[in-house]
Amino acid sequence: MLAGGGAARMGGIDKSGIEIGGRTLLEHTLTALLDLPEVVVVGPEVPTSRPVTFTREDPAGGGPAAGLLAGLLAFPRMPDLVLVLAVDMPRVTATTVERLRAAATGHPDGAVLVDGRRQHLCAAYRTEALLTAAPTTELRHGLPMHRLVGGLRLGEVAAYGEEARDVDTWRDLRDLSE
Repeated sequence: MLAGGGAARMGGIDKSGIEIGGRTLLEHTLTALLDLPEVVVVGPEVPTSRPVTFTREDPAGGGPAAGLLAGLLAFPRMPDLVLVLAVDMPRVTATTVERLRAAATGHPDGAVLVDGRRQHLCAAYRTEALLTAAPTTELRHGLPMHRLVGGLRLGEVAAYGEEARDVDTWRDLRDLSE
């Protein structure tokens, strides 16, 4: 789970602690990942409702691609398939995650949620494909996600309803809260 972004359009607030419907965005995301045996959170360490492993990219603030690659290294045992989910997508559910996992089995490098555009931060990627596509460590800071995963052969999973909505601005938060 990627939870360490800068939230520049929201004044730098820690989005993982924002509440929607009485639960933080972090807890919404943990609920969506409930069926996964191991969860790595790339972001600041905070209390959670279930055990997770926290890590950060080094240096912090490297962006989602650097965070994703740092998160991979934090798994006690490297998974074959890694689910990537941004903390600011509260409408993603366990069903969304299962659809991504199922679609990934039929594609060489994984599957990505699509709502008119690919949501690279809501996807199931083959770990080997990510590591093969990754540049050297010193080139990861600031690497855009589309550069990391642009060459991967991914299946597409159509988004249902609002599951691809994210919280990038205060207006997004207000709209999702209503």
